[in-house]
Amino acid sequence: MNAGQDVQLDELDARLIELLAEEPRIGVLECSRRLGVARGTVQARLDKLVERRVITGLGPDISPAAIGFGVTSFVTLEISQRHGHDPVTAHLAAIPEVLEAHTITGSSDLLCRIVARSNTDLQRVIDQIVSSEGITRASTIIALAEQIPYRVLPLVRSAVR
Repeated sequence: MNAGQDVQLDELDARLIELLAEEPRIGVLECSRRLGVARGTVQARLDKLVERRVITGLGPDISPAAIGFGVTSFVTLEISQRHGHDPVTAHLAAIPEVLEAHTITGSSDLLCRIVARSNTDLQRVIDQIVSSEGITRASTIIALAEQIPYRVLPLVRSAVR
């Protein structure tokens, strides 16, 4: 399935996703018992949701702050059009503190979410990011507090309506 294609979710898909989000370690058999459907139905739905990339991971969600990375920052990058995105993306992917990067519209080219152990460590991470000759300018915003954590369950619920 290509990215961008709509996947239709039904009530059972939404209930399965919510159950897995609430209890990531639950087994397929227990899911089937709680949802009131056959084990094979749950397994088929789960396989379909994974294949269509509705569910993109079944691993634990890690809190960077809990493992010592208490500073979260967003960095916009302007890149040299001569070099393009690929070398810059490869450079960013090699930096563990870069959690994600997105191509964006506007005056900048990339938006990155990064973490660091402290403000001093943030300077080290930023210096490492801008060491790529493909990056011409960086602008950093430090997040003071998380108001709404990353979430998708409200989207799942609205997709069924």
